[in-house]
Amino acid sequence: MHLLIADDDDDDRQFFYEALEEIKIKTTVEMVTNGAALLKRLTKKNAIIPQVLFLDLNMPFKNGIECLTEIKKLDFLKNMTIVIYSTSASESDIEDTFVKGANVYIKKPTDFKKLKKVLSEVITTQWQYYTGGLNRANFLMSL
Repeated sequence: MHLLIADDDDDDRQFFYEALEEIKIKTTVEMVTNGAALLKRLTKKNAIIPQVLFLDLNMPFKNGIECLTEIKKLDFLKNMTIVIYSTSASESDIEDTFVKGANVYIKKPTDFKKLKKVLSEVITTQWQYYTGGLNRANFLMSL
């Protein structure tokens, strides 16, 4: 499975990568550090489209909401599962990202064990997010 994480925080990216290494699921992981780099990466000619994008909301150049809005306008990205992966637990952020078409929302866990659990759950069930349509009941993933 091909994963892409867009997050400007070095520590969060490292934490994420280490958790993925401990999960026994074969993945390829790419990381970008800002929203402009994310959109450039996704729209370059012959780009490999990831099955799952983990998208932070607070990034430089283009924030996660701006990226989500632009991604959803591109038909060739419609089957990519978009997981909002943010420190924000704001109801307005959760609602806004749901309305704009994200598939699931995760508040970044600070506990390594919880992070491994949530990543494993998203990766093993990601097919449900685009075959079942958007579902408000399972949008916010609680730990």
